[in-house]
Amino acid sequence: MKRIRTFCIIAHIDHGKSTLADRLIQHCGGVEDRDFRDQILDSMDLERERGITIKSNTISLDYEAKDGETYQLNLIDTPGHVDFSHEVRRSLMSCEGALLLVDASQGVEAQTMANMYLAIEHDLEIVPVINKIDLPSADIERVKEEIEEDLGLDSDEVVLCSAKVGTGIQDVLEAIVNQLPPPEGDPDGPLQALIFDAQYDAYRGAVLLVRVMNGEIRAGQRVRFMHTGVEHQVEEVGLLKLERVKSESLSAGAVGYVIAGIKSVSEINIGDTITGVEMPAEEAVPGYRESKPVVFSSVYPMASDEYLELTKALEKLKLNDAALIYEKDSSQALGFGYRCGFLGLLHLEIVQQRLEREYDLSLLLSAPSVRYRVTMTDGEKRWVDNPSIYPDPGSIDTVEEPFIKASVMMPDRYIGTVMELCRDRRGENTSFNYLSVGRVELTSEMPLAEVLFDFYDRLKSTTQGYGSFDYEMLDYRETDAVKVEILVNSEPVDPLAQLVHRDKARPRALHYCDRLKETIPKQQFKIAIQGTIGGNVIARSTINAYRKDVTAKCYGGDISRKRKLLEKQKKGKKRMKMVGNVEIPQAAFIAVLKTDSD
Repeated sequence: MKRIRTFCIIAHIDHGKSTLADRLIQHCGGVEDRDFRDQILDSMDLERERGITIKSNTISLDYEAKDGETYQLNLIDTPGHVDFSHEVRRSLMSCEGALLLVDASQGVEAQTMANMYLAIEHDLEIVPVINKIDLPSADIERVKEEIEEDLGLDSDEVVLCSAKVGTGIQDVLEAIVNQLPPPEGDPDGPLQALIFDAQYDAYRGAVLLVRVMNGEIRAGQRVRFMHTGVEHQVEEVGLLKLERVKSESLSAGAVGYVIAGIKSVSEINIGDTITGVEMPAEEAVPGYRESKPVVFSSVYPMASDEYLELTKALEKLKLNDAALIYEKDSSQALGFGYRCGFLGLLHLEIVQQRLEREYDLSLLLSAPSVRYRVTMTDGEKRWVDNPSIYPDPGSIDTVEEPFIKASVMMPDRYIGTVMELCRDRRGENTSFNYLSVGRVELTSEMPLAEVLFDFYDRLKSTTQGYGSFDYEMLDYRETDAVKVEILVNSEPVDPLAQLVHRDKARPRALHYCDRLKETIPKQQFKIAIQGTIGGNVIARSTINAYRKDVTAKCYGGDISRKRKLLEKQKKGKKRMKMVGNVEIPQAAFIAVLKTDSD
């Protein structure tokens, strides 16, 4: 165990985590040169296209250090985006140490600090690493100063490297061996193995990724899941290289995989503890936290006969993405679907794209919303995340919405535009903290609902890409929320209903009406698209009817002949409007979710 090091790489998005992981794997001979490709641990096409890590990935490497000993390094590569902090938290529970990566030109960012505090919360040893030192804009002394002042870490222990060109990789590996502690645990004690992730294999069932805290797990052993109480026979255990490498057993301190013939996804909880049936542990591994979804949206299959496929796909995806929660939902317009909870808008987008790509589904998502706390006049409290179950306004006493503490780091020249953006999103108690020369942190308390739509995109465009954003949940505060319904030809469209602040109701309703006008095809009669609050119309667009020129054949003669034909046409259109049905295309539902800038 003294020659095992289990660590993860944490950083802000786009600071070079995956590239550094690539170099460490190459340096330790974990992959043949002919098999190597960039972002080798990122297995999804989606991760490669976007250049971000979505899933934590694990690999075991053998490294021969300068002291002559061969060490086993268990590397866990983590995501950087705020929406995937649940992945980071689970990875940190499995580690003794962390490499905190900082970009030599951008310096300490919002998510760098958030991830460092997560690591401190789990009592990890932190090694600061400055990456991208080969860039012309690299300012190593300034970044060292930021690490010392903002993070409170010793700048003398900073390791310098450039993962892209490969300089300093040996120094990083030596720092891992010398500065990070070996795992603690009793190989002869009762088995305690933390399930920190899982994958679904079509042939073998669920493949559990575990960190063995105490004891030993081996093939043929009878084990119990402490949370659910379910028992299974272990079929195979092994280490995670680039592929699964079978071994006889996994002992305390090891990170590897366990296959136990688990076919039903519902039997597994990520964060559960595996123990032996013959000599069980007294308690589960502490520290696991359930994820708390903050954004809710309904997912429907475009074809109603794909509902069962959507059910199976969500079950399998839930195994691979523990932060996703869902429950059954239905809509008059779209049929049966699921109400899903996500950690943020990027998480929602990634889940949608994974369902479409990995499971070949065509999906439709309702407008994202947050969870409101509604107090009724009789004192009863209700949680409302779906506009369709919003109570009658006459029976509501107060409505509260979730507030966040938003933290934005940026160069000081963008203070004015970012303050304006926060004020536009109902930000309050805005304050500044100058981190270093020319660099400022702005904190503001604002409603989560205001961040949902395009806040992150607007922030990136106003700061020309230099602004970084992180947030934490604060509390619930009273608000003046109203339910805005969209009527098409006097018929309400359930999936387009939304809960918004009264001040934002008219602009949002106008946006929806205008987008629907652009995407709904013309009919033989006029179509009114209205946004309403209760019975009051607050926005309207009209799609004009197709108009056949019925007077074309009248080339002269008395005006009454033309008038007679026009009256006949008018009656026909009136009759058609009474019996006509407006089909809303799928593109219309997608169009309304896009912002005006799209």
